[in-house]
Amino acid sequence: MSADEIRALMSAAHNDRLIWNTPLSEEHAAQLVDACAPGPGARIVDLGSGWGELLMRLVESAPGSTGDGVETDTEAVARGRALAGERGLAERVRFHETPAAEWGDDGYDLAVSIGAAHAWPGSTTEALKALRATVRPGGRVLFGEGFWEREPSPQALAGLGAEPEDFGSLLELIRQAEAAGLRPLQVTVADQREWDLFEANANIGRGERWALANAGHPLHDGVVAAVDERRTGYYGGYRGTLGLAYLVLSR
Repeated sequence: MSADEIRALMSAAHNDRLIWNTPLSEEHAAQLVDACAPGPGARIVDLGSGWGELLMRLVESAPGSTGDGVETDTEAVARGRALAGERGLAERVRFHETPAAEWGDDGYDLAVSIGAAHAWPGSTTEALKALRATVRPGGRVLFGEGFWEREPSPQALAGLGAEPEDFGSLLELIRQAEAAGLRPLQVTVADQREWDLFEANANIGRGERWALANAGHPLHDGVVAAVDERRTGYYGGYRGTLGLAYLVLSR
């Protein structure tokens, strides 16, 4: 039994309870799509797209638009291609198994990146600069990133495996976007219910459901331990401390 096997078993790409791999409700997602407002024929790219659910929603909202999903997770790419085919989007939404920081195309009308700033050296600042460079003048960026809702406790940091300097405040995040040449059009944050449902349906819930159905499996005890660790880290640590902001920005 290995930690890698357990992580693979609990991976997001295989979790059909997850619509998107971020704390986000259907209502909130619809508001983001409306704020991004891609027009007919828009070119859209999602850097760190996962299986591209939000990318597909954006493409579906704009007649004649096309989307590029850029993602290194092979399983997520396979899920995204299957979903695009099922929804008749295979010719409009293409997935590329490429690191986000290596994507060189530009001139997009909308660039999206949610929870993927770590893909760029220097993280948030470099991610914002790269996203700005990816869109045409007048284009838009949808950027999702963490921030501290309050000063993190030692328990919160331990639960996340994070350091205090890994995130700043929400205002600091907005200022970073402005410094990169992007102006905020809309700023929203994941609420507590979105976070709770995300954690319940992601690693905690998927692992718990698997353990209940596989009591005799060699990985059973390791999965239970991983679930318990995650549950303690969330409910006893970073719940209400780590926030997730969605910034709709204009270039």
